[in-house]
Amino acid sequence: MRVAHLVDTLHPADGEYGLSALAGAAAGAGLELVVIALTGSEDRRAEALRAAGAVVVEEGLAPWDPRAVPALLDTLREHRAELVHTHAPNADVVGAAAGTRLRIPVFSTLHRIEEEPAGRLDRLRRAAKTTARARFVTRTIAVSRLQVDWYRRVAGSAHGLVVLPDGVTDPAPLPDRARTRAALQVGADDVLVVSAAPMRRGKGQDLLLDAVAALPEDLGVRVVLTGDGPLRPWLEARVGREEELTGRVTFRPLPDPAALLQAADLQVHVTRTDVMPTAAVRGLAAGIPAVTGRTGGLPEIVTRETGRTVPLDADAVAEAVAELAADPGLRGRLGEAARARYLDRFEAGGWAERLRELYASTTR
Repeated sequence: MRVAHLVDTLHPADGEYGLSALAGAAAGAGLELVVIALTGSEDRRAEALRAAGAVVVEEGLAPWDPRAVPALLDTLREHRAELVHTHAPNADVVGAAAGTRLRIPVFSTLHRIEEEPAGRLDRLRRAAKTTARARFVTRTIAVSRLQVDWYRRVAGSAHGLVVLPDGVTDPAPLPDRARTRAALQVGADDVLVVSAAPMRRGKGQDLLLDAVAALPEDLGVRVVLTGDGPLRPWLEARVGREEELTGRVTFRPLPDPAALLQAADLQVHVTRTDVMPTAAVRGLAAGIPAVTGRTGGLPEIVTRETGRTVPLDADAVAEAVAELAADPGLRGRLGEAARARYLDRFEAGGWAERLRELYASTTR
């Protein structure tokens, strides 16, 4: 089945939507992926998608360009797409229009929860989008159960909405875990804690640093922040000036934190809002326990059997980290359960197969 996945852009500032993982698993599920970006990006994401087996087309249009629908119609016809799957606001509109014109199914994934509209005009816009989705989109996919409640509030009904979390690629085995840890100056008896969230507002690195400062001095914990973003200079400055943090916290921004997560003993993910954070799922794939907040879709990823979910409070986070740092046997059991949960619910191959079944249910 040839499926066109439509996004606004492949620029790194926009969401990735798990398409690289899906592209790598598509062939095994009987899918052929054509990824279409409405605007150009000159970004390595396009190269990665092609390397994973997807056909990539960048239309090179401006945002909300009136030529988008005709351009997409030409591309869909050229690549003989049997179905359109959209992933962003502009893509939703353009994809629904083109799919309806070609009389092929249109799928749309909700990747976030929008804030409540502030004024009458915003409410009218949301009502129009909801009406259009109900009329022109064959099936809407939520990546977390949290979105179902939200969608029911804004749309009046969750009829036709299906929950299907995105998957992530199973990481390649780490050749030399000890060497990776040594390069980070992590001692043999130290506990390596990794935070892989992007360094943006609301992602919780400030709370994590508060928690690290509250840990007992004799606890051998080393923390690596592997995300990147606009808050990085501020976070680095804080670590540099606070004695409780300087010897414990380092920064290693990486586009793919999979190897670092496999070298870690524990992941901390205390974002203030996240629908279905990929970083937390990657921790499951690495087979390590996690300390997370109870916000957004995190409780759908991390359970009592795979880690600890705590209030967004520095002392609570510190207490959970200290508990797991002091008990390697507990970390091992939680890590095994985390890996099993990943394979059951979030592995990319299984995700691709579930998508294929969902697509097929509307094209029979």
